[in-house]
Amino acid sequence: MQHFSSVDGVLHAEHVPLTDIAEQFGTPVYVYSKDALSANYAAYADACRAHGRAIGSKGGALVCYSVKSNSNLAVLNLLHRLGSGFDIVSGGELLRVLAAGGSPDKVIFSGVGKTVEEMRLALSHNILCFNLESIPELHRLNEVAAAMGKRAPVSLRVNPNVDAKTHPYISTGLKENKFGIAFEDALATYRIAAALPHIEVCGIDCHIGSQLLDDAPLLEALDKLIELIDTLAREGISIHHLDIGGGIGIPYEGGQSVAVGDYLARLFARIDAWRASTHQGKPIQVMFEPGRSISANAGLLLTRVQYLKHGSEKNFAIVDAAMNDLARPAMYEAWHEVLPVVEHQIAAETYDVVGPVCESGDWLARARQLAIAQDDLLAIMCAGAYGMTMASNYNTRGRAAEVMVDGVHVHVIREREIPSALFALESIPEYTR
Repeated sequence: MQHFSSVDGVLHAEHVPLTDIAEQFGTPVYVYSKDALSANYAAYADACRAHGRAIGSKGGALVCYSVKSNSNLAVLNLLHRLGSGFDIVSGGELLRVLAAGGSPDKVIFSGVGKTVEEMRLALSHNILCFNLESIPELHRLNEVAAAMGKRAPVSLRVNPNVDAKTHPYISTGLKENKFGIAFEDALATYRIAAALPHIEVCGIDCHIGSQLLDDAPLLEALDKLIELIDTLAREGISIHHLDIGGGIGIPYEGGQSVAVGDYLARLFARIDAWRASTHQGKPIQVMFEPGRSISANAGLLLTRVQYLKHGSEKNFAIVDAAMNDLARPAMYEAWHEVLPVVEHQIAAETYDVVGPVCESGDWLARARQLAIAQDDLLAIMCAGAYGMTMASNYNTRGRAAEVMVDGVHVHVIREREIPSALFALESIPEYTR
């Protein structure tokens, strides 16, 4: 089924009119489709199984959803129940996964700046693996594990210097990026890791960037990882899992994205050919870190037009959502499709869709042909990833509510923030002079 589609001129989420959601829960509000999230996860899991990789098994595959893309507890719980593991980048994200019922033995901990406290937290819950990104981090984790009487399972995030050809803010696989260990330094770093008494080398990791609409860079990175694994084997350093990261994008502006099944087929074909050519009898577990490709098109941001302002240079549709609710346009100049919730038989005009925040950069869409009137509802599409997780309280604006649609049912999964909650942790000191 179409998870967001027009029925009798009214846009629906599954079987629920968005007009009903706005009336019941107000705007702005994030609206997610349970069926869309499930289908997007299944695209990965089913493709793994189709190529003989059982989900979660040692020699099979593990899909570790990237929590930073959408970290609502309901989203995490749903994916956990479907069999997903999780890729986290903070101690807070680990606590979210646990609160959602997720299994720590399916958690991989990425990120360049893990603190001592975060390392202790992750070790105390016996997570699956740390993805380490520098030699100082490796030594610190060894010290923390020693103090706790543990051995920390690790993979090294190797930077293969592959150009993902995406926005520079979300490209992570080049030498100039802060992420990972340079490919030419990886062997020496693995030697150090293997010699540390409280480090257990388990795998190899790579993530070259986000919003890739072509899998060629990912397969190029895979070839470099395979080369390194063979080199490590000759040194007596065994790699048990290969984590190719995430990065598969979605077609925000139409066109075609990488079909997950086709990409995984090409990836598994290369891995199988490599294992056969090197007579590797023991299978290697393959891991993925998808985020956007699971959550982005499973959500939208519902907002209401406050005013239509016509000017000599531009027309503005001023809505009640803003850059604090959806930062991607202001941060990346990202494009999101904008759809009127109710179709009108009126002439369309060209509008910039902007919010009420006191910044010229507060815009959600530019130069869109829209047939709309004051008080109409608009749906900002494909906002399920990096929408709510990047939201802020700028201008003392409460963050939007979130709801999950399941067929004909709508569940509130996050209440709208009220102003008093925004300054509840602040205090005014009693000055002595």
